[in-house]
Amino acid sequence: MELHLHLEGSIRPQTAVDLAARNGVMLPPFKKVEELYHYDNLKDFLAIYTAVSDSVVSADDYRRITYEMLENCAAHNARYVEFFFSPQVHFPHGVGFDTQMDGITAGMTEAEADFGIVSVCAPGINRELGPEAGEEFLDMILARGDDKLVGIGLDFNEAPFPPEPYAALFERARSAGLKVTAHAGETGPADFIRGSLDALKVRRIDHGYHVVNDPELMTRCRDEDILFTVCPSTSAITSPWHDLTSPDHAIRRMKEFGLKVMLNSDDPPMFFTDLGAEYRKAAHFLGFSPGDIRATIMHAIEGSWLDERTKKLWKSEWSLEIDALMADLE
Repeated sequence: MELHLHLEGSIRPQTAVDLAARNGVMLPPFKKVEELYHYDNLKDFLAIYTAVSDSVVSADDYRRITYEMLENCAAHNARYVEFFFSPQVHFPHGVGFDTQMDGITAGMTEAEADFGIVSVCAPGINRELGPEAGEEFLDMILARGDDKLVGIGLDFNEAPFPPEPYAALFERARSAGLKVTAHAGETGPADFIRGSLDALKVRRIDHGYHVVNDPELMTRCRDEDILFTVCPSTSAITSPWHDLTSPDHAIRRMKEFGLKVMLNSDDPPMFFTDLGAEYRKAAHFLGFSPGDIRATIMHAIEGSWLDERTKKLWKSEWSLEIDALMADLE
């Protein structure tokens, strides 16, 4: 299960090159295709992310990248995916929201038919553009009324863009029946997590690593069963915790404190990873036992945007399957 995956961050390098050439977009210089995705921090990553995003123009481009993303997910044993995408990045280039959604939903439908993978999507509100632009974007989301479009997130560079100015927007989204989540505490302070809980009323935090700097907030998040969608590979680049083997790594500390965490791949080709690799890194570097891995999967089901009947069914079925797999390893 993936609950923290970005569509534009899942574009295969060769696909990015193909689309850039077809749509007349200049990418950063590189010698080999694999070298396109190289960066040392969140700012540099977002620059590449934006350039690659600019290469996606037509509905068929969106269909292709969505299908390929879900094909990769299925190849690494994901069965259900809630993914983000960043529509506001594309608006300045004349790519409308309906064009994006037409292609995305086509790719989702094709992937489900071909691989049996179920998916829904959540547009990310670009916090850098301000609440007014976010409100206008929410109007588009609500006007679309698509069954596959089930929630929104708060995304892009955290500092200096705290969550509180988006409280009214998130209230309107929740009132309209949309689920909500927020990127917080990846590069921003623990207060951004607190603000996301208090002002945005989210029950799910994407990343959230800086929670470890606030013991009171950690206790609150544990007591309130807040889910953290953590991403080991990207945490080593975009957060201050670069060494996954360190006993002080935030994800290890979050797990050991008893916070609900679940594992995700975030932007897999851009960080040369996949969902299986994230599980292996959690086990090999972050001290996750087989029991911890099992718990993360159950946390993912509980914190997903599935209906309660499906959650109950999958928890029962997946528990039996996981226990059988663990028995085979003994």
